[in-house]
Amino acid sequence: MSNVKHGTRDMQLNDADGSVRIYLRGRPIVLYIPTPAIDTYDLHKVNTPPQSKLKLDWVYGYRGRDCRSNLHLLPTGEIVYFVAAVVVLYNMEEHSQRHYLGHTDDVKCIAIHPNKLVVATGQVAGTDRREGMPHIRIWNAVSLTTLTVIGSGEFDGSICCLSFSKADGGNYLCAIDETSDHNISIWDWQKGERGTKVTETKCSVDTVVCADWHPLERNQIVSCGKGHVSFWSLDNGGMLYKRMGVFESREKPRYVTCVAFNQNGDVLTGDSNGNIIVWARGTNTIARLVKNLHEGSIFSICVLKNGNIVTGGGKDGRILYFDSSLEPTGEGAQIEDHFGGIRTLSEGRGSQLLIGTTRNCILVGDIEMGFCPAMLGHTEEVWGLAAHPTLPQFATAGHDRLLQMWDSLSHSVVWSKDIGEQAQSVCFSPDGNVMVVGCVSGKWLVIDSESREFYTHHSDGSEPLQVASFSPDGALLAIGSRDNHIYIYQVNEDAKKYSRVGRCMGHSSFITHLDWSTDSQYLRSNSGDYELLYWNPGVCRQIPQSSSLRDVDWSTHSCVISYETIGIWPEGADGTDVNNCARSGDRKLIATGDDFGKVKLFSYPASQPKSISHSYGGHSSHVTNVTFLQDDTRLVSTGGGDTSVLQWVVN
Repeated sequence: MSNVKHGTRDMQLNDADGSVRIYLRGRPIVLYIPTPAIDTYDLHKVNTPPQSKLKLDWVYGYRGRDCRSNLHLLPTGEIVYFVAAVVVLYNMEEHSQRHYLGHTDDVKCIAIHPNKLVVATGQVAGTDRREGMPHIRIWNAVSLTTLTVIGSGEFDGSICCLSFSKADGGNYLCAIDETSDHNISIWDWQKGERGTKVTETKCSVDTVVCADWHPLERNQIVSCGKGHVSFWSLDNGGMLYKRMGVFESREKPRYVTCVAFNQNGDVLTGDSNGNIIVWARGTNTIARLVKNLHEGSIFSICVLKNGNIVTGGGKDGRILYFDSSLEPTGEGAQIEDHFGGIRTLSEGRGSQLLIGTTRNCILVGDIEMGFCPAMLGHTEEVWGLAAHPTLPQFATAGHDRLLQMWDSLSHSVVWSKDIGEQAQSVCFSPDGNVMVVGCVSGKWLVIDSESREFYTHHSDGSEPLQVASFSPDGALLAIGSRDNHIYIYQVNEDAKKYSRVGRCMGHSSFITHLDWSTDSQYLRSNSGDYELLYWNPGVCRQIPQSSSLRDVDWSTHSCVISYETIGIWPEGADGTDVNNCARSGDRKLIATGDDFGKVKLFSYPASQPKSISHSYGGHSSHVTNVTFLQDDTRLVSTGGGDTSVLQWVVN
């Protein structure tokens, strides 16, 4: 026996039976080396990284559900917004995207410099304390180069609001963090290598939702949030002074939800009662109250270049137009319910408006032509992902009950359907005509991939169905559940009808991954306690002598625990670090998604304990799934909590 220390594990090679033993969380896992490789297997050999690399090609999604003022038109003709750890610059006319990838965790806020060339973005306090410290990155929107990184190590909480000063040409940057005091800090961002903090003070114990510099008054800032609006002055000595907005005898709103400035320099605030309050320039008193414009909150007020004013409702989904003195012009629009409420409004080209919604959609249009989606996204965790077997398309399914089909070449949604159930997994039949969606409730649905027609549904247990997979010959369907069982069905009538064969019982934890053999005779599975088991699915029996299956050819490779994936486990990994893996069709590459927001690309097989990969950021939470598309030219990854879907080109 020769052995090598590998992080926290002792990995052993057993020459007698041609097996290796690895340890995950101290649990020994025996893996059998395929016969052709037994004589040459060397624990100390290094698996070199692949020649192929990934380049981020397209980002599907937008973070509107809990962020504001995060949609802006740049002079380049691009609209800039963010989702996960990516800032997207999207040119609608050319239907092209560029990406700023400097952040290590969720981007939470954005500000555009008055020169429209410089952008500041702030990120959350990440799970990984080394990489994920909250900070602000200031970068050039044309070259995408980072100009400066400020506040690293100085913020205790996520950064939720950013604004560049306007009346002085943008010398200062104001930031508010999400600590209990919601500190407000002012930065001379061009001074020194990392900017210089001018001052910092407590903003409010209540939630703060926005802060903005006055466009005409130097050194004036207005912030607002739960039950308050604050008027700040920065004096020449760098001290900040606050005056609270006085509501007098009027009913104080629960939330002051947004701030804007009209052309005279008066301050306009929208609130949770659907009112706009006008605060006369330079004062903290109410000059005028315009009541009940919207049902529920006004989340956004946009003052257009011509002085007219547009408001957006978060609950009623209405857009209302006013002249510069807040008299209604009689124009308005209603956003369809399924897009969500209006979270942010911004002036686009010509008469166009850009709208970000609470259901993570971006709409573009005007009163005449109506509003069309420029970007649709998921609104909750995304776990289900499957590549169409013959077309350059893929499907995603999430806890938001949405099943969506995407086209990877046109970068667009082919269709989107509310299936009425929280979805956990999805797969295609071998011919691509039928999809099976496994749900959180233990129910699974069969849907036509073109017409979206429901064919049938079944239920197995009451736990989430983590994985579903058709056998390569299309005769059987295997469904792995969180209840530790794999359910096997016979597939009839063009995959429209199913009859249960039985269930494979033997795992002592929930099923995480499944692979079929190329000849459809065998099944292998991983579980939450790091087991690798083999099955005869036709009779739902476990095959205990796994050494007899060392030379089986597997049709897919999604099992993260196997001989070919020894090297995807980082040193000292616990068994939950790597969430998923996928092999390319040409069997040269294997991609993984992990708990640190990284997509990694290895040479296949990654059977050496030391296997070197290329690593890519962009997701901010666990990468819940990865898959190569049908011709291996693209890879798709899903980020659970960050709701994003990233498409990568394989070069």
